[in-house]
Amino acid sequence: MPDLLIELFSEEIPARMQGKAADDLKKLVTNGLVEAGLTYASAGAFSTPRRLTLSVDGLLAASPAVKEERKGPKVGAPEQAMAGFLRSTGLSEDQLEARDDKKGQVWFAVIDKPGRPAAEIVAEVLEHTIRTFPWPKSMRWGAGTLRWVRPLHSILCILSDETGAEVVDLDIDSIKSGDTTHGHRFMAPDAFSVTSFDDYAAKLKRAKVVLDASERADHIWADATNQAFAQGMEVVEDRGLLAEVAGLVEWPVVLMGKIEEQFLDLPPEVLKTSMKEHQKFFSVKNPKSGRIEQYVTVANIETSDQGATILAGNGRVLSARLADGKFFWENDLRIAKGGKMQPWIDALENVTFHNKLGSQKERIERIAALAREIAPAVGADPDLAEQAARVAKADLSSEMVYEFPELQGLMGRYYADAAGLPAEVGAACEEHYSPLGPSDDVPTAPVSVAVALADKIDLLTGFWVIDEKPTGSKDPFALRRAALGVIRLITDNDAKLALSAILIAHASKTKFDALLIEHRSLSKIRIDLLEKLPGAEKIDKLSPADSINREKQVARIEAISSKISEMESHFGEEGEPVVQLDDLIPDLISFFHDRLKVFLKDKGVRHDIIDACIAMEGSDDLNLLVKRAEALSDALKTDDGENLIQGFKRANNILSKEEEKDGVSYELDPDIKFAENDEEKALFKALDTAEAVIKPAMEQGDFATAMAAMAKLRGPIDAFFEATQVNSDNPIVRRNRLCLLHRIRTICSGVADLTKVEG
Repeated sequence: MPDLLIELFSEEIPARMQGKAADDLKKLVTNGLVEAGLTYASAGAFSTPRRLTLSVDGLLAASPAVKEERKGPKVGAPEQAMAGFLRSTGLSEDQLEARDDKKGQVWFAVIDKPGRPAAEIVAEVLEHTIRTFPWPKSMRWGAGTLRWVRPLHSILCILSDETGAEVVDLDIDSIKSGDTTHGHRFMAPDAFSVTSFDDYAAKLKRAKVVLDASERADHIWADATNQAFAQGMEVVEDRGLLAEVAGLVEWPVVLMGKIEEQFLDLPPEVLKTSMKEHQKFFSVKNPKSGRIEQYVTVANIETSDQGATILAGNGRVLSARLADGKFFWENDLRIAKGGKMQPWIDALENVTFHNKLGSQKERIERIAALAREIAPAVGADPDLAEQAARVAKADLSSEMVYEFPELQGLMGRYYADAAGLPAEVGAACEEHYSPLGPSDDVPTAPVSVAVALADKIDLLTGFWVIDEKPTGSKDPFALRRAALGVIRLITDNDAKLALSAILIAHASKTKFDALLIEHRSLSKIRIDLLEKLPGAEKIDKLSPADSINREKQVARIEAISSKISEMESHFGEEGEPVVQLDDLIPDLISFFHDRLKVFLKDKGVRHDIIDACIAMEGSDDLNLLVKRAEALSDALKTDDGENLIQGFKRANNILSKEEEKDGVSYELDPDIKFAENDEEKALFKALDTAEAVIKPAMEQGDFATAMAAMAKLRGPIDAFFEATQVNSDNPIVRRNRLCLLHRIRTICSGVADLTKVEG
């Protein structure tokens, strides 16, 4: 069985594309080979800045011969149908077989497909792969039609076994396949031939190319940490940057340089971000002071001066970059200290958040009011929460955040501290964007929690008000992430928050604001149209075409005026909002519930259990809902809990059937004096005992205790059904027992709607 080696050698491939491109090459080629009948033992893909490589071991030397049977038309079918079938099979009519079928005889074609040599199939599959390769961006060059991420220089494609290597013949836009490649662009540029993957990898390494990206990354990290350790320093870990840098070099040479003293007082995050984004440098910190004092850069070449010239050049560029950062920092500090961040807040009036929801400053006003309302529920001071919400997004106007948007929030904390604002306000500036994902830390400081909740709830209600909700996989405003953030903020901080009331009040205000914004926009359009409308004195002088245009303008003005009048019906006499929310709030609560199902599913809670808890009153209290679902889930993992559900369903089914048949509801309290056997009496006592525990536990939100007490009913309920006939011949006893079943249903349904639990 031969082994296949493919290398596509080109100009530099962007680092961010290399990993996926290697995976795509492997998938496209191996899938194509298997579809053509060539199976293999294993395959591996590799990438460097200048090459994509695929090694396939244990490939069949040829595809096996196959016999394909294809069912055709009935015997005696129209000539046109027969002709089409014969064309599709490539056979003549005398080569067909007539076989009996359910509805008579049918023609069958038996097609013998001989095997094909591996080289022929590989050439066909590789050409199709190269011509249809799914690059995010590609280019053409020269006079050819081939598109590739960067100009493709050569194709290495060989099949090798114990007898030697064979070049797979291939020609794509005058690029002919061969068995040669090139080493490092500067240190070993000459071409060399290879006979197998092992030979290829070994010769590449001698030619100063490390083929495996993970090997390059490991070398960079080990060398960087060793150099830093030797100087008593630590490299700041950044796996994303490490992967990117490993994709920028074929022969990594790690160098460590110093940051000029004048820049060391910059916030460490500014130094780290500037060096990462602009220079692809790793930050090196002093563990004693915590300051970032040095950097690690990775060159792609060995030099006679051990990198001194490279470091000198990098140092000059870095100093220029950090000088910009220092200017931004000092200028921003001056504004923060002098104006308490107010100039930045005022500037946000000219920054549109959304054309239907107004400016960032208008949004901040809504968030501040909401944060004040939420604050008591999360243990925050309302005044501090409102103050924090008003300045939380001020840093969006700062020069530093304009240069490095990823520092938003963090720089807000620095500037709030510089402005002399309370520490809680600065913390809220930094933390109110969190959590950004399922693994992100959740703020716990009360003021931060209040502002973070207000920010996310305002985002959700705003886009629900203007009817721009997520659809399918599209979620351009990250509303699903915002909803999950609200869930995590509430549950992780054990906050009791009735969302419906908050959403109704906030959505009403947001919808009214949106109406005012639309009213303002339409009024401006109407004024502009009226100014451009030809006056009555010019009507007689207008051409027919201009007259038609004027009529259209008048019609548009009338339509806008009508819309404005309709909108003004939502403004009360004093200008107060008079808006209808219709189904907006239930729909938004349902969206939270959908996100909650995903959240709890990751915790191992079944969907039917979640549905059973959502069906209960107060399901807009997400913290209570999660506790309820987790308690029910834990209870159902025990034998008593699972069997209790069966006992409840048996009681509920009997009771529901009899209530429907009798046309009455058996809601009266059952009386133990009508109990006829010990099991029935024991059930009365068990229900009394359970209810004494369940009722106070439910009032305190202690669902675990309530479910544990409920699970203890399993034995008495089972014993009751085994020993007792519910539909007694005595009508008084029957009614009493049905009322007893109603009591079982009432007690068990106090935690969740158990009818929705499966099984």
